Amino acid sequence: MRGGKQPVADSLVIVESPAKAKTIGKYLGKQYIVKASMGHIRDLPKSQIGVEIEKGFEPKYITIRGKGSVLKELKEASRKVKKVYLAADPDREGEAIAWHLAHYLELDDDEKCRVVFNEITKQAVQEAFKSPRKINLDLVNAQQARRILDRLVGYKI
Repeated sequence: MRGGKQPVADSLVIVESPAKAKTIGKYLGKQYIVKASMGHIRDLPKSQIGVEIEKGFEPKYITIRGKGSVLKELKEASRKVKKVYLAADPDREGEAIAWHLAHYLELDDDEKCRVVFNEITKQAVQEAFKSPRKINLDLVNAQQARRILDRLVGYKI
């Protein structure tokens, strides 16, 4: 930037898609870096059942193939900011994506990093950032239960 120092963002916002990232970035301003996770970052492995039945149906997640560069970019960006916000979709899939991202980025479990909005308007987005919350583990567990059941039934067939 000519004539002065480059403004430094103090927050990273992660959404699911690049189109949302661009729009939300305009609404939030220069103090926010907005990036896309491109959907889920981890899943059950395709080559095996991926569920430890003997360990209480514990899922065995792996990084989705092809996500390495996105994850590296998100990790590097998270190191340059004071705060990370996870703004995936407001459903159980989005909550699970946020949870996986939080674990990958080593965010504290008690961190109020989850931001949810039901419409992508300037007012809705800005309002959502006034009251971030913790990740809703009930929604995460609902998504995991559904994914595990789908796998157990689908894998056996």
